[in-house]
Amino acid sequence: MFDAIIEYNFMQNAVISALLASVVCGIIGTIIVEKKMVMMSGGIAHASFGGIGLGYFLGIEPILGALLFSLISALGISSIRRKTNTNSDALIGMFWSVGMAIGILFVAFMPGYPPDMTSYLFGDILTVSDRYINIMLVLDAIIVLCFTSLFNYWKAYLFDEEFIQVLGISAPLLEKVLFILIAMTIVVLIKIVGIILVIALLTVPPAIVKLFTYNLGKIMLLSAVLGAVFCISGLVVSYFFDIPSGATIILISGIAYFITYSLKRK
Repeated sequence: MFDAIIEYNFMQNAVISALLASVVCGIIGTIIVEKKMVMMSGGIAHASFGGIGLGYFLGIEPILGALLFSLISALGISSIRRKTNTNSDALIGMFWSVGMAIGILFVAFMPGYPPDMTSYLFGDILTVSDRYINIMLVLDAIIVLCFTSLFNYWKAYLFDEEFIQVLGISAPLLEKVLFILIAMTIVVLIKIVGIILVIALLTVPPAIVKLFTYNLGKIMLLSAVLGAVFCISGLVVSYFFDIPSGATIILISGIAYFITYSLKRK
């Protein structure tokens, strides 16, 4: 395994991408768990499939199309939710389904054989390219910078929105920024665990850490560490047993939660 990491570029990319994914998992995963935005994140993730289909149809990098659709979906859900009385769940369901439908149609319109979409739906950390690593680096840097520079505002937004208004900060503006960061996080994670499984990697590490502490900083830090452990463990297991890496990472995460929960109850 270590020889393969040293020798092969795709293994080096897999390890780097796992570490980059764990950073955003720790930060954004904690926020969406605290703000109960898990299904919102799922809706944005599935809507991004439309962008992947568009990318293939236009012959551009599919992940850039996914980023575009994720951002449009995030801002669309945020804006419509505040301006109308449409239920959030209904909006999430619409963006979720419409995004998937658009992606399917774009792929169907392509001449010749359709591309294999499995790695985008279920993840394949071993297929992460150098270009994708660069995109992850940029998105990670933006997310970390936005969060660390406004940490106290985010803390207040999470637990006391009225206090944010007293400080003169617009809660809706912070919410839009958060939705954009969630969209970026989805793009970072798509190749690691896939659109369908991305919610689990965002929620399981914070859920485990919250069994032991309610300190926001500790939850984020330890969630990032756990995310890295799950991703690297899944990579190792999938490498040796030649099984899908995305599903392996999620299964290891789920098993870790249930074991921790059982031990905590005793």
